[in-house]
Amino acid sequence: MRKRTSTPGIRPSDITPERVFHSRRALLGAGFGLAAAGVVGGRAASAAPATGVLPFTLDRADSVADRPNSFEDISTYNNYYEFGTGKSDPAREAQHFRTSPWSVTIGGEAEVRGTFHLEDLLRPLPLQERIYRFRCVEAWSMVVPWVGFPLRDLLQRFKPNSNAKFVAFKTLYDPAQMPGQRVPVLPWPYVEGLRIDEAMHPLTMLVVGLYGKVLPNQNGAPLRLIVPWKYGFKSIKAIVEIQFTRTQPATTWSGAAPNEYGFYANVNPAVDHPRWSQATERRLGGGLFAPRIPTLPFNGYGAEVASLYRGMDLRRYF
Repeated sequence: MRKRTSTPGIRPSDITPERVFHSRRALLGAGFGLAAAGVVGGRAASAAPATGVLPFTLDRADSVADRPNSFEDISTYNNYYEFGTGKSDPAREAQHFRTSPWSVTIGGEAEVRGTFHLEDLLRPLPLQERIYRFRCVEAWSMVVPWVGFPLRDLLQRFKPNSNAKFVAFKTLYDPAQMPGQRVPVLPWPYVEGLRIDEAMHPLTMLVVGLYGKVLPNQNGAPLRLIVPWKYGFKSIKAIVEIQFTRTQPATTWSGAAPNEYGFYANVNPAVDHPRWSQATERRLGGGLFAPRIPTLPFNGYGAEVASLYRGMDLRRYF
């Protein structure tokens, strides 16, 4: 895949700290099965600590060269309403969130359906580090070194049939652990969806790690979606259900405020949010007086994904 142009920065090979790099090499020799038991829980005796190192390889072709934000930026500034509406709420309220055991239900228009322990889903899938731009609909952004794998590598194993036109995702509903769900800020549980060709696009990822380590709870552990050309609310966290559907699924934000949050949610600087401009963004980590930067169509991934929307009016299907 052609590498995207981007602002000057460090190379993908510079991202992982040296001590993590050497630990990763040691883990690679042990194979993914060992890591899965510790990283994703399921039937494992205990969950790995948040500092657990993951075995992965660098995906240079699909990474941008922009300088990543710090781990602190990424892990302490989050929208995750299940843990509160403030940006710092998730880092505080999600620390004791239990991610083990964890299972995911696969259903709908597919030959293979059922509920699967997460480690069984992940064990055959090699992990990659990809450095992606992340653009929030609120007009702030960051650059994140995610660890995960292409969503299509998982979906293909369930053999979706010809009726599968969309893929729907659901977040865990557990108000005892997720205090934000005790308040009707949104209709719970959180649900999102993609068209099947969007879900199968090689840039669409399922993520289990950040900066070479187990994904922090506040960032969506143990399993979250990343669709880098869409606004961040599409990248659902703490996934417990994946459904192949014939029709476009109802999704949380497009249902709660359809005039503000469309189903597609492609990053488009030419289509403003009703309450603010989307032409520029504030890149986190630049300080209070850092100049805003121009927002790129499809968040800079247009060369790879614009063809998915050929013939569509992107102002109407926002």
